[in-house]
Amino acid sequence: MNATSHPRPTVDIIIDIPAAGIVLIRRRNPPHGWAIPGGFIDYGESAADAARREAAEETCLKVTLRELFHVYSDPSRDPRGHTVSVVYIAQAEGTPRAADDAAAIGIFNEASLPAPIAFDHARILSDYFNYRRTGRRPSP
Repeated sequence: MNATSHPRPTVDIIIDIPAAGIVLIRRRNPPHGWAIPGGFIDYGESAADAARREAAEETCLKVTLRELFHVYSDPSRDPRGHTVSVVYIAQAEGTPRAADDAAAIGIFNEASLPAPIAFDHARILSDYFNYRRTGRRPSP
């Protein structure tokens, strides 16, 4: 990495479908695996707008952002390079459909998570389910 390299900002959206579970996509492009919907923030776009856009592009769902959950910035979280992810918790109703970078889509609960899970999303999901049980957010 040279002196002008910087982490790339991204968003991930934990989409809760009431009484069903959370939405995960199976990635069409490397790194393959199941993932929380999300992607890169475009220049001139806010993180919240990017989250709503990425959710719509990958799941065909219009989401309502409920909470800013946490920020994940481990330099090794993405094998393609250093990213910083702003993770939102959102709610949506309807039936998700795989689109854009999603090869498949599913609704899962903690006991039914698919494998493999891409990036650091297994950690994010573990933190999320722990938060739902205890009300405690991950430590900075």
